Order: sequence, then C-alpha cells, then structure tokens
Amino acid sequence: MKGIIFNLLEDVMNHAHGHHAWPDLVDAAGVSGAYTSLGSYPDEHLLALTDTAAAVLGLSSADMLRWFGRSAMPLLATRFPQFFAAHRHARSFVCSVNAIIHPEVRKLYAGAGCPHFHFTDRDDGALIIAYQSPRRLCPLVEGFVAGASDHYGETVAMEHLTCMLDAQPLCRIAARWPA
Repeated sequence: MKGIIFNLLEDVMNHAHGHHAWPDLVDAAGVSGAYTSLGSYPDEHLLALTDTAAAVLGLSSADMLRWFGRSAMPLLATRFPQFFAAHRHARSFVCSVNAIIHPEVRKLYAGAGCPHFHFTDRDDGALIIAYQSPRRLCPLVEGFVAGASDHYGETVAMEHLTCMLDAQPLCRIAARWPA
C-alpha cells in the first residue's frame, strides 16, 4: 500500500485526537512509523494501525475505516483539487475514480495497486458501486463515498448488498443521493 494512505491516516488522527495521536498509535500497533507518501508498505501495517485505533476509540474495525475515509476526503480535496473541480456532485466524482483519479494516482505513485470499481445505475436511481480489491477495504470505500458527499454538500444513503468479507467475489454497494 502506498504511503499516502498512511500519511492521510496520520493527518486525520492528529487532527481529531491531537499531535501525539499518531506516534502513540504507531507504538501501540507495533509497526514502523516512517511512512513516506511515495513509499510502499505492507497492507498489514494499515490494518494494524486502524484496528489498534478502533480498539482505543471503542469502534469496530469497519467503523474506524469508514471514519478514516470520510475524514480523509477534505485532505484529498485540498491536496488534489483538480480531481474535484470538474464535478458538481458527489455521484459524478465517485464515478470518475477509474477513469480519472486512479490513472493519475498511478502516475504520481508508481506501483500503486488501485482497486477496481464498476458503476451501474439502478432503475430506482441508486448507483451500484461494485468494488473489487484483494485488500477488501469496503468500509473505507463507504467512508470515501460519504466524505465525497460531504465535500459536495450532499447526503448519501448506502446499503451494502454483497460483500467480499462475507465470501462474495466482490462488494456491491447501493448509494443514493437525494434528487
């Protein structure tokens, strides 16, 4: 996993819980703490950090990942405004991840293993987000979608229809934004 994810986690933890939050979390998780944005690190390090933070904060691991994704979105909007500027709504931003955002991520961060998304419009207006990744971080995806919705001043309702964590081949999340 690319170091930028660790940097985002560091920033949101320090912002929410004070400047000692990150070094305390790194110590408690038993991982090395020198994560550079361009570096690559074992996925297990991120899971150790988020699972430890979840335990300390009294959250489930899934809720911690959702909080992290939602909290990281304002930082991403500040660091990469070009990804957000072309969109007026969260839905179009979310749908741009494969075509615009992930190719740029791969340019900036060589070797980045980005997940794959497939989007389908359902008759009832929901956007079906199919997510596939060996990392199986679907709660983080939900957090990013919620954070994107916050960024555009919208609310989103999500329903996890199928999940890789339940031995399904991919996750399918129905996202609904008010018209």
